[in-house]
Amino acid sequence: MTLIDSIPVALTIAGSDSGGGAGIQADLRTFAFHCVHGTSALTCITAQNTLGVTRVDALPPEAVAAQMKAIVEDIGVQAAKTGMLLNQDIIATVAEQALALGIPNLVVDPVMVSRTGAQLIDDAAIATLKTKLIPLAAIATPNRYEAQILSGMEITTLASMQTAAQRIAELGAKAVLVKGGGMSGELRGVDVWFDGEHLETLTTETIETKNTHGTGCTLAAAIAANLALGKDPRSATQLAKAYVTTALKYALSIGKGQGPVGHFFPLLLK
Repeated sequence: MTLIDSIPVALTIAGSDSGGGAGIQADLRTFAFHCVHGTSALTCITAQNTLGVTRVDALPPEAVAAQMKAIVEDIGVQAAKTGMLLNQDIIATVAEQALALGIPNLVVDPVMVSRTGAQLIDDAAIATLKTKLIPLAAIATPNRYEAQILSGMEITTLASMQTAAQRIAELGAKAVLVKGGGMSGELRGVDVWFDGEHLETLTTETIETKNTHGTGCTLAAAIAANLALGKDPRSATQLAKAYVTTALKYALSIGKGQGPVGHFFPLLLK
C-alpha cells in the first residue's frame, strides 16, 4: 500500500445543489478530477433539479464560520473558492473568516446575477460582497451581468469588458476574469483577463449544448484546484478554461431541463 504524505487541499464555500450539477457537488467533483482533496463549508441548501430551484434554506452565519475554522485550523488549505453566499450576513462572515484564517489563493465567483440576467441576492448583499469580499480575491470571476454591477457600467463590447475588468481590479481583486458566456455573437465565450499589468483576451472553442448547468462553479473550482497545485494565476485560469471546455463536450443529458457538464469526462470515453 502506498501512503500519500502530502496532497493539495482546496475549500469550497458555497451552497448545495440537490441535482448535483452545480454548487459544492460540482466543486468537489472538480477538485477530485484535479487530484486535489476537496473540503467544503456549506452556506445554504437548495432544492433544485435540471428544471430550476424550488426552495433555498440558508445556514446560520455561525455555522458557516465554524465549518471554515474546522477545516483550516486542522487540515489547512492551499486555495479556496466562494460560490453562492446568499445573503449579507453570510457574505460578511465569510470575508471576516477568510481574513482571520489567512486563507490563501481565494477565488471569488461573485454569484449575484444569473447568466440570463436574473438578480439572485439583494442589494445589501451585493454591496457587502463588493466592499468586503472582492478585495480579498486572488481572482474574481464575474459573468457579464455581475461585472456590470461591480464596475458600474454597461458591458456590450470587448472594449467595455476590458474597462470593466480594470475597474473591478480597482476594488482590490488581484486579478479579474470577466466571463463572456452571457455575451452574444463573436463575443460569446470570450473572456477578459486583467491582473494589474496584463490585459488579455482568453478564448477557447465554443461548444454548442444546452447542458451547461454549473459551468461558472466548475470554472472557479478548477481555477482554485490549479492554484492549490501550485500553478500561477494566469496558468491556473487557462487550464481551468480548457477543462470546462472539454467537460462541456461531454455534458450530461439528464433530466427534463438543463443538464450539467461532464466533470469526469474520461469515464465517458469508454
